[in-house]
Amino acid sequence: MPTVLRIGPYRFYFYSHESTEPPHIHVDRDNQTCKFWLEPLALARNLGFSAKELRSIEALTIEHSQEILEAWYEYF
Repeated sequence: MPTVLRIGPYRFYFYSHESTEPPHIHVDRDNQTCKFWLEPLALARNLGFSAKELRSIEALTIEHSQEILEAWYEYF
């Protein structure tokens, strides 16, 4: 489970066995988790985050999208 970023309380990562899926990132905080597709950016699933917090996570994902995509393509 490669971790790409840690920003504040959030861990941005992907699973090493998901190479057949389009580029995406998982984000966890405590027992909450979400998944964003990266190209184009879209929420894939959410378990526990409020809409307000999802908007913050989405903004962080956009801000760091180049770094996340580089890590994805380098790994896979």
